[in-house]
Amino acid sequence: MMNRILLVVCTVLVPIFAMSQSEGLTSSPYSLYGLGIINQTSIGKTNSMGYSGIGLKSETDINNLNPSNYSLVPKNSFFYDIGVVGEFNSYSNRGDDESKTTLNFSNLAFAFRIADRLGAGVTLVPYSDVGYTLLGLVSNIEGSNETFESNVSGLGGLNDLSFNLGYGITDHFRLGARASFLFGNIEETEAFVISNSYFSLSETTNYSGLRLGLGMQYDITDAFTFGSTVQLPVGLTGHLTRSVYKTLDGTEVTVEDDEADDVSDFKLPLELGFGFSAKIKESLTLTADYKRNLWDATDQSESIGTYRDQDIYAFGLEFQRNPKGYKYGQRIRYRAGFNYDNGYLAINDNKIDGYTITAGIGFPVGFATNSVINLSYAYGSKGQIQNILVKENYHTLTLNFSLEDLWFRKRVID
Repeated sequence: MMNRILLVVCTVLVPIFAMSQSEGLTSSPYSLYGLGIINQTSIGKTNSMGYSGIGLKSETDINNLNPSNYSLVPKNSFFYDIGVVGEFNSYSNRGDDESKTTLNFSNLAFAFRIADRLGAGVTLVPYSDVGYTLLGLVSNIEGSNETFESNVSGLGGLNDLSFNLGYGITDHFRLGARASFLFGNIEETEAFVISNSYFSLSETTNYSGLRLGLGMQYDITDAFTFGSTVQLPVGLTGHLTRSVYKTLDGTEVTVEDDEADDVSDFKLPLELGFGFSAKIKESLTLTADYKRNLWDATDQSESIGTYRDQDIYAFGLEFQRNPKGYKYGQRIRYRAGFNYDNGYLAINDNKIDGYTITAGIGFPVGFATNSVINLSYAYGSKGQIQNILVKENYHTLTLNFSLEDLWFRKRVID
């Protein structure tokens, strides 16, 4: 009964979560570029396993990193997962230090079985996050030696609503397909004073697009599984509206009011992923992933940087003393992981790379189902103190309610 109550709550929160992305899931200054910070936070236990799991064979929860794994949803099982994430960021450059904290929902997900060897799932996660504030930027007035200071801020990001299907060709070979609808907006504002005039500029860019992906898992043996994924390239359609206001001698004048303007589509690259998992003596699971995102082929650049091919390496482990143990402590799951991302944006030929160290614990809920409360912690670092770059360190805490409900199971009455 409790699981079904939580399911109703999750369903009600879906539209709220979609709207809440505009409230900001990050405060990173690197979210200034492109679509913002590309999200790596996953669902459930993979958050504490270095965000790895392409080759992870799982029959007890949702693995959204490979759509083929949905074929393993057991009969009469209905999985759902809701997550909350909090992040503490600190930044350093040659002249100053700063810190910020953000808190928001991280994901909603459902998975269920349709027929024998056929499973499906729906996930909603943030694809990218924007949340930056730059104060006191000095610019030159064109045609003179005078300067002015402006304050610039950005907020928003894109959501990823995915529909997944997984089918088991055999007991050891699975295929999957994913259709992702990416949507959201990025709002950027700038305010500055020149002489006796105050100017305010606001631009909102809405992006949307449909992206397709495929996945595969193959059990080499009962203990070893290989997986691969591909996300096809897509151009996200952008629509921009601009508003400009100025105040002169206390009188506000509207220069532009929600005027439409052209904006280039943003191209997402071809993404390839490969992963392995190994299960040792039923108590230890090891995972390793490699992803390559071909940004060079998008032929895109920022005003101060260019997009470069990206490599991501992820490793994870999970230990559970006895999955079927009667003692509660034997069924607690302990996890750790590491993730290295060499970055996809180069500024002054310096790529913005970063690493993340993760750890977590899974607390079983009851004995008859696979419901688990997952708590994950991550420490990461990104960038460097060099030229205009910023060194960013962050601590992330994620709480996931990864729950299973049993539907359509006949009651047995003695």
